[in-house]
Amino acid sequence: MIDTLPNDWLALTFLVFMLGMKHGLDADHLAAIDALTRFNSHRRARLARWCGFLFSVGHGAVVVAIALAVGALARRWAVPGWMEDLGAWISIVFLTLLGAMNLVAVLAARPGQVVQPVGLKGRFLGRLQHTGNPLLVCAVGALFALSFDTMSQAALFAMTGTQFGGVSQALTLGLLFMLGMMLMDGLNGLWIARLIRRADRLACVASRIMGLTVAGLSLLVAGFGLARYASPEVSAWSSGKELGFGLALVAVVAMSFLLALRISRRQPARA
Repeated sequence: MIDTLPNDWLALTFLVFMLGMKHGLDADHLAAIDALTRFNSHRRARLARWCGFLFSVGHGAVVVAIALAVGALARRWAVPGWMEDLGAWISIVFLTLLGAMNLVAVLAARPGQVVQPVGLKGRFLGRLQHTGNPLLVCAVGALFALSFDTMSQAALFAMTGTQFGGVSQALTLGLLFMLGMMLMDGLNGLWIARLIRRADRLACVASRIMGLTVAGLSLLVAGFGLARYASPEVSAWSSGKELGFGLALVAVVAMSFLLALRISRRQPARA
């Protein structure tokens, strides 16, 4: 990954911000924020709207800590070559599972039922997602960051940042990644809180649009990652295009989100 990231600092910072936005749209994030928002919607309505933001604060704090640690150790430690390959394969497997599970959730939803995102990590954390304490919401986000894919991604772009100077550059990239994630997770939490206040057909349609988008993109990214490993031609063609791919993914999700939001606003929410 280090060899394929941009050599220009401005391009690198923009790409890392895009990666943060993309990471904030992972199905595990969406499912956890959905669970936290739903739990608080009737108990603490104000907190429910902030669950996505608080979740990403805790998650991002771990990413920044990893970036700082890697930046400080960069001159004495090199990222093992196997870490990139293992992280890529873990992402491929998880994205395939998450894409398939969310696709099944959309197709199996009954008429009139709002589709809820499906995640994997939330199955292990269970009742921890049922909390009304803002600090514990942040803690749930931090626990979600304790996975190999998140830590390896943070370590790899932090290593790249140190090539432009040192710890301060690694910290800057970590904060940009966190900012992109906070933006998407915060918007997602607000949107879910709005959908929960509704129970009409338009809200159901909106949730299906986002569900299909998340499932489709998860499967697409997993398939593309597999193709890069299986075909040297695909790998060579995609080299240096990471920024363009990141922009395309975020644009597709953003358009789907705006479409779903527009649909859910076509009628006033129920009292």
